[in-house]
Amino acid sequence: MNWSAEAETKLKQIPFFVRPAVRKRIEALAAEAGLASIDGTFFDEAKARFGQK
Repeated sequence: MNWSAEAETKLKQIPFFVRPAVRKRIEALAAEAGLASIDGTFFDEAKARFGQK
């Protein structure tokens, strides 16, 4: 799964100990949506689905 630079930057703001799980969950959501890459907008939408701001 390809991540844009913006999405990678936003991911790095997540605490390191949960980052792998967040990455995996966002990639699963992107795959379900039929996306080949994750951008900053999708990252924010996915975080909102998790109940995060």
